Amino acid sequence: MAYIPAINVEASVVEKPGYKTTEFWLSSIAMFLGTLMASGVFDTLPADSWITKLVGGVVVALSGLGYTASRARAKSGLREVLKTDA
Repeated sequence: MAYIPAINVEASVVEKPGYKTTEFWLSSIAMFLGTLMASGVFDTLPADSWITKLVGGVVVALSGLGYTASRARAKSGLREVLKTDA
């Protein structure tokens, strides 16, 4: 039987630019809708105006933080793979 060397699949992973990832587009949509909420576009009742704006601001902040954490985790994982191969 012939010897077949093990191939490290993770080492062949190439990092995609941020704008080509799904999390970028989902975060962008969430931030856009959150910005519209915070600006008051979706206000239906005057009494709920501040609640809608607060929720919109929270949505923008959390989606921005989530995207940043996702990209940081992806980049640190790639560095670890490249570090172990060296």
